[in-house]
Amino acid sequence: MTVPDAREKLLKKLDQKMKKAIFDYHLLEEGDRVLIALSGGKDSLALTELLGRKVKIYQPRFSLLSAHVSMSNIPYQSNIEYLQQFTKQYNIPFIHRRTSFNPETDTRKSPCFLCSWYRRKVLFDIAKEYNCNKIALGHHQDDILQTLLMNMTHQGAFGTMPPLLKMSKFEMTLIRPMCLIMEKELKILSEMSGYLKQKKNCPYENSSSRIQMKTVIEILEKMNSQVRSNMWNSMTHIQPDYLPSIKNK
Repeated sequence: MTVPDAREKLLKKLDQKMKKAIFDYHLLEEGDRVLIALSGGKDSLALTELLGRKVKIYQPRFSLLSAHVSMSNIPYQSNIEYLQQFTKQYNIPFIHRRTSFNPETDTRKSPCFLCSWYRRKVLFDIAKEYNCNKIALGHHQDDILQTLLMNMTHQGAFGTMPPLLKMSKFEMTLIRPMCLIMEKELKILSEMSGYLKQKKNCPYENSSSRIQMKTVIEILEKMNSQVRSNMWNSMTHIQPDYLPSIKNK
C-alpha cells in the first residue's frame, strides 16, 4: 500500500471516530458556526483537516472559521504563513491575534495556566466577534484521560475535559471532536501528511505533570492492554452504591 493510500485509509478511520463522537455527544447542530482553535501543533492541524473534510459532506450543515493566538511574551514561534496556507486548502478563513501576560505580577498560577487562560479569552472574543456559537479544541482521548488522572491525583476530584461543555458565563460551547481519537493515531497522520512543526516550541511544554500522567497510563497499559477504553468507560459507568457517601448530619 502506498503512503497516499495508507493516509487516506487512516483518515477514513479517524473520520468515523469523529462522526461517532459528534453523534454520541451531540457536538454539532444545524447552523452551527464553529471556531477552530488552531495552535499550530499536530493535534490542531489534524482537527482542522478532519473538520475541513467533514464540513463538505456532513449533515447537519455547519460552517468553520479558524484562529491562531500568539503569546508575545512566551518564547515560542509558529509558522503563520503555513497555517494560513493550511486552512486555505479547506476554504476555512484564518484569523491571527496576539496577546500577552505578566508572570511576575500574576503569580497565582503557573505560566502554562496563564498562557492557556489568556489565549482562551482571546478565542472567546474572536468567536463573539464573528458570531460563532462553538469553539472546537484539539484535545484527543489521551489528553482527556491524563486530565482525569491529574484531577484525581492533585485535586481529589473525579472529572476531566468533557467532549461538550456549555460555558454559561461566556455564552459559548466548547467541543472536542477528537475525543475518541488516540494521540498515536494523530502522530501517524502527522508523519504521513508532513505537517510542519512550530518554528520554536514552548519552553514549558515538557515541565507539566501531564507528561508524568502519560507515563502512568503507559505503565497501566502494560498491565492491561484495554486500560484506555476501560478508563474511558468508567466515566459513564459510575456505581454510586459502591462509593463512599457522607450522610447529612
